[in-house]
Amino acid sequence: MRKSYFFQYLTIAVTTLFFLGCQSKSNVKTIRLGHALDTQHPVHKAMVILGEELNKQSQGKLKLNIYPSGQLGGERECLELLQIGSLDITKVSAAVLENFIPEYKVFSVPYMFRDKAHTFSVFDSEIGESLLLKGEKFRLRGLTFYDAGSRSFYMKEAPIKTPADLKGKKIRVQKSNMAVAMVNDLGGSPTPISWGELYTALQQGVVDGAENNPPSFYTSKHYEVCKFYSLDEHTAVPDVLLIGTDTWKRLNEEEKSWVKAAVKVSTEAQRKLWAASEKESIAAVKAAGVQVVYPEKKPFEEQTKGILEMFDGNEEMKTLITSIKNKK
Repeated sequence: MRKSYFFQYLTIAVTTLFFLGCQSKSNVKTIRLGHALDTQHPVHKAMVILGEELNKQSQGKLKLNIYPSGQLGGERECLELLQIGSLDITKVSAAVLENFIPEYKVFSVPYMFRDKAHTFSVFDSEIGESLLLKGEKFRLRGLTFYDAGSRSFYMKEAPIKTPADLKGKKIRVQKSNMAVAMVNDLGGSPTPISWGELYTALQQGVVDGAENNPPSFYTSKHYEVCKFYSLDEHTAVPDVLLIGTDTWKRLNEEEKSWVKAAVKVSTEAQRKLWAASEKESIAAVKAAGVQVVYPEKKPFEEQTKGILEMFDGNEEMKTLITSIKNKK
């Protein structure tokens, strides 16, 4: 086990023993949530609301401790901690979950959603509920989809106005086969790099650019390096709030109802926080000297249509895609 992993697991173990000791002396249960986002990120703020609402719903009997900013590792590490029962809740991008749950690839299909209303109607429907439960066999139970906006390209040297501008450019992508396929189809060179290493990779020229939503572009300070942001909005990949199945099974029915109620309040708040943060982030990066452009989306959509061929022969995925596209 790598040294960094050792200290992460040690931290979790010590924390777990501490809270088990506390719980033995009282009726208070503590749930631990770890994630890699900055504390100014709207998703983190929604998690704070989750904790406040959980405390309110349970009248102090169920508390949430949050470990932000990668204290317990990145998304992959937090998922592993969840699976072995050393962490209770985490947040990861749906793109990361593709490696566990094939159905999550649907979120990385370019231009899958018509608009924000369509996106939320899918998240809140039986389609969304079914997807959240797909990970249970991997010890990962979805609680909700947090809005993560739309992902767009940001570059160091020049803006992306047409797919041709991506030719030969090294673009950081998440560790997602779909994200890799999309950048390949657009003529770029997809380069998977962890989020925590991306700022340095951009500085050192390991990659020419990356793609993400406005709040992440701003809170990561990537705008200090990349001065061109092209809002092509190719994918709307949500964040997924997950609870370990071991933790879920340990909760009684009343405790589960508290969690569900708190998650609902948190989700509604997060969508409002996200909308406000998107506007603030665009304004902030413009003020910092970033050139924000709005390219014509149709050429990008046309050039990435071939991605759907990846699902030839997979009737289940084709049915899922059709049901999402037809959702009103």
